[in-house]
Amino acid sequence: MSLNFFDKLSQNFIELLNDGDDYNVIIEVENKESSFAAHSNVLKFRSSYFRRELENIQPNENNIKIIIKSNISAQIFNFILQYIYGGIVDLENFETRFIYNLMLAADEFELEELTNKLETLLTETKGSWLKTHFSFIYHFIFKRNDFKKLKNFCNDIIVKYPNLIFDSDDFTSLKESALISLIKRNDLQMEEVKIWDYVIKWGIAQTSILPTNLDDWTKENFLTLKTTLQQCLPHIRYFHLSGIEVLDKIKPYKRILDKQLWNDIDEHLIVPERPVKSTILPPRSVLVTELPTRSEKSFSAIISEEHAAEISTWIDRKTTAYALTNIPYKFELILRGTRDGFAPQTFWNICHGHACTVVLVKVKGTDGIVGGYNPLTWDKDTDGKWMETKDSFIFSLKNDDILSRVKTTRFAVLNRSKNDQIMGGPCFGDFWMYSDKSDFTLNDCGYCRSNGKFYEKPIRSSIYFPIINYEVFKIVRKTI
Repeated sequence: MSLNFFDKLSQNFIELLNDGDDYNVIIEVENKESSFAAHSNVLKFRSSYFRRELENIQPNENNIKIIIKSNISAQIFNFILQYIYGGIVDLENFETRFIYNLMLAADEFELEELTNKLETLLTETKGSWLKTHFSFIYHFIFKRNDFKKLKNFCNDIIVKYPNLIFDSDDFTSLKESALISLIKRNDLQMEEVKIWDYVIKWGIAQTSILPTNLDDWTKENFLTLKTTLQQCLPHIRYFHLSGIEVLDKIKPYKRILDKQLWNDIDEHLIVPERPVKSTILPPRSVLVTELPTRSEKSFSAIISEEHAAEISTWIDRKTTAYALTNIPYKFELILRGTRDGFAPQTFWNICHGHACTVVLVKVKGTDGIVGGYNPLTWDKDTDGKWMETKDSFIFSLKNDDILSRVKTTRFAVLNRSKNDQIMGGPCFGDFWMYSDKSDFTLNDCGYCRSNGKFYEKPIRSSIYFPIINYEVFKIVRKTI
């Protein structure tokens, strides 16, 4: 029989970290503006990175070894030490950007267990944030050898919507490993000839010595491109191209292909039933479900299904985000500014009597979205009354997903007086809409308090902001 006492062990090691005695290592972080004391035996047995570092550093006159990590913030490194000593990582109320940065730091310090846990947390619960910052994340993670879950998460999106990367301005800066991971996929939803065009475009961009005009290319120029693309070329489905595509697109670059391959392509066009020596890859599969187009109507003009899943998760106080196929609520549109108008009184007339609602506001000129959830009933017939609840919250999406729950429950949500409804819309203590011109689209009619007075924390850095659209949804639990 085994008796485990890990909680006490973890507590004692945290006490050792906080004690400050008998340390023999100092780690300087944040451009040497902050430092942490630690113990070499703990560091080297918990991290192979620290083991190597400590072996190569000579102690000073006080027998202290100093490690400098200027690029790591003090807040991030404090979490790293808490994990190393006590196996504790408390991420409650931390923004997704912080979790992402913590994962990168954990990977840098070769803390595989922590890195994997954070990567799983991001891919399983922070999908909307990852998609919002897609291009930046995609280009960065392929510079590293790890993060297989994140790479698969991103590639699963790109194969359905390849324009996210292939049509981006920084496509040619894509890492070779990232490009290969995409073009080798059987389910990449792109015409083969276009894949060829993008591969050629990427290869040419990797060198500056190739002439602009293809007619001016020498044998050495073609050899240069062939060398650059040697890992990419085997993944093109040459034998599924039409004759015109081969003549117009492949033939001009035939000198970058192996002679046998080009001969087989040429022969296959004339006698397609005759066997060839080259490997014939299968055609790319076409998804049965049609990809959504820009013309298709969404349930919301402001948020996506991923955002709806995240808001539903917050409503139910879940730690793991709902999957898109398992959202327990329907978002029933009550009001849309571009459809119903932006007069404050319109909000009270339409939303009167509705409970369990989400207000969503699109910030003009940005991708920013702010909002609030009210579990109680909007009432236009009061003389101005604060409603008390512990279940309301405000939030921001797009720039970063910030959740801020009510902390002063008696000032959670305000039902404005009839006189105030002429200019004032929904109010969530630290976030509200107000227009002295009775039109939310005129001037900066959105307001978010810069410090958390009634809610846990601010959801925007700027206080006043312009509004381009807003929506109110009634949240209704689905029936089985």
